[in-house]
Amino acid sequence: MAESARTFDLITMGRMGVDLYPLQSGLPLAQVETFRKFLGGSAANVAVAAARLGRSTAVITRTGNDPFGAYLHEALKGFGVDDRWVTPVAAYPTPVTFCEVFPPDSFPLYFYRQPKAPDLEIHSDELDYRAVRSARVFWITGTGLSQEPSRSATLAALEARDTTGTTVFDLDWRPMFWRDPDQARPYYTEALLHATVAVGNLDECEVATGVREPRACAEALLAAGVELAVVKQGPEGVLALHRDGTEAEVPPVPVEVVNGLGAGDAFGGSLVHGLLSGWELEKVMRYANTAGALVASRLACSSAMPTEPEVEALLAQRP
Repeated sequence: MAESARTFDLITMGRMGVDLYPLQSGLPLAQVETFRKFLGGSAANVAVAAARLGRSTAVITRTGNDPFGAYLHEALKGFGVDDRWVTPVAAYPTPVTFCEVFPPDSFPLYFYRQPKAPDLEIHSDELDYRAVRSARVFWITGTGLSQEPSRSATLAALEARDTTGTTVFDLDWRPMFWRDPDQARPYYTEALLHATVAVGNLDECEVATGVREPRACAEALLAAGVELAVVKQGPEGVLALHRDGTEAEVPPVPVEVVNGLGAGDAFGGSLVHGLLSGWELEKVMRYANTAGALVASRLACSSAMPTEPEVEALLAQRP
């Protein structure tokens, strides 16, 4: 079989870098003495999360041509994620991200992506459109729309998908990558026209739709073109509305939070797994919520992504 002929359960496209997490909790970075590095970036983490659940996954992204880039290739392959579309950019270093850990609900992020992140140097004419079209699920992120040429490449990939399979738009709003929400909204609107699923928290949904109340957000996302809107509400759980009238609203899973940063990506990979499994909407949401809670109870993101037995075990403890 030719390399590009393989059909993946999931292909993600977007941000990847190295996460440097402090090994001392409750301290500002100025006082932290030791760190540990992990694979990071939402597109990469979602691919890892789905791979941990047995799905065949790949990521379209770029790194610097440097030792951190080599580390990310090794990490992806170690997690079982195909790295054939991860290519180097000589001009820019692999980005790193630091966080501070103040449980239960404060995890400030510090992105080092200047003068430009390699993952924003994805070009339309370098995409494997056959693979993009054939993937059972294709996943893009809001960060990928923030600069050219990644913006045009992301939109071209969405157009190539047409009505094929499931196309997920992770709203992924990072204000430091944009001038303001008004700059982002037209591109979000265009992406929603090609997506079948939209996923975001209230801040992200507000950027995409201009409204903030959860049900109004979900309804606005459906009106924008998607078939399934998933609104994450933090301590209020998650709301999902489908165009066919199906809905699910599930509460959060209580855990002792260690680091909440990877929970959304675990949710995303599990959402993909549930959709591919053909589960009812409420089961998909409960499963994804549980996976997110498991990662929130651990320090890392990528290496903390749960396996099926781990998710099932925690689900079994819930009524």
